Amino acid sequence: MKIQIKAVAVTGLHRGENPQPGAAVIASLRRRFPGLRLIGLSYDPMESSLYGQGLDHPDAAYLIPFPGAGAAALQERLDAIRQKEDIGFIIPCLDSELENFSSIAPKLQEWGIGCILPSPASFEASSKAGLYDFCQRIGVPSPVTKVAKNPWEVEQCAAEIGYPVYVKGRLYNAHLAKSRADLALAYEDIVNIWGWPLIVQEAVAGEEYDVTGVGDGRGRIVKSCTIRKLLRTAHGKGYGGIVVENPEIDELSQRIIHGLRWNGPFELEFLKAAGKPYALMEINPRFPAWIDFPSQIGCNLPALLVDRLLGQAPAHLKTPVAGQMFVRHCVDLTGDFADFADMASRGERVLQPVPVPTGSTS
Repeated sequence: MKIQIKAVAVTGLHRGENPQPGAAVIASLRRRFPGLRLIGLSYDPMESSLYGQGLDHPDAAYLIPFPGAGAAALQERLDAIRQKEDIGFIIPCLDSELENFSSIAPKLQEWGIGCILPSPASFEASSKAGLYDFCQRIGVPSPVTKVAKNPWEVEQCAAEIGYPVYVKGRLYNAHLAKSRADLALAYEDIVNIWGWPLIVQEAVAGEEYDVTGVGDGRGRIVKSCTIRKLLRTAHGKGYGGIVVENPEIDELSQRIIHGLRWNGPFELEFLKAAGKPYALMEINPRFPAWIDFPSQIGCNLPALLVDRLLGQAPAHLKTPVAGQMFVRHCVDLTGDFADFADMASRGERVLQPVPVPTGSTS
């Protein structure tokens, strides 16, 4: 299927040590829609896939304000970008931007831009602060988690849970604290970037499993892929994984998505400690950075999302076969400093001009 003019805009374009999903989403969409115009929405002119030459590079890229600038700033910038690009759909790929995109959803609809987002209730229940209570309600094992609003509460929560504990930001960042002495270093680093409140979570050791998929908003998983992580970075990102078939994880995943009535992309992170049941660690409200892996083996979930945005029946997707695996590696991207300077100064970089509509005289 070849799509022209109407473009898909994607955020989260960094593919470095702590990779973001956007570049993998772009690569997945190119595999299915080779004629589709893909627009990168970047927060930093050094996001690596801005300078790529493969499937994962956008046709044009535009800087947008950091999520902390608020929904109004995002709306104003998107309004300016849509004067240059005929954007049909937006796929947000970062947790921290979901609240802003939800706030401007009515304006996006007014502009004719499609964007599939979880409901506010689903988003709140899946958050780091709300997840433990949600899991308790639906009977899904999850590490004990408490919310702290000041340093004293951090110490109190850690003492009640018992060391070691993870100290996490509301949206990003996590530190393992093995003793009271570690707590101050942990929460100061996170608070300086993300502010309060913080999440204090029981630390569980074991094998990590991830499930990515698309929910239909009515409680059903349209399609999914489950992997066991083989390699992890210091940030916990999967640098290698293998497809597994696991009915227990499938049942838990369906129970979670049904309970949330989840709409759109998701990633569920499970941990299996020896002698204990699978425990849900986190829900990410977007595709993971490894999303192009299932796309390469016939399970193209970003393309399925675009099918939904187009209002058409999803194309047939293969069920990933157990034993298929991926290993990520790093490459050096070459370019001209003028490209970086152009992105940094003007806030945009166009690799492929906007196509002229068929029959146009301009």
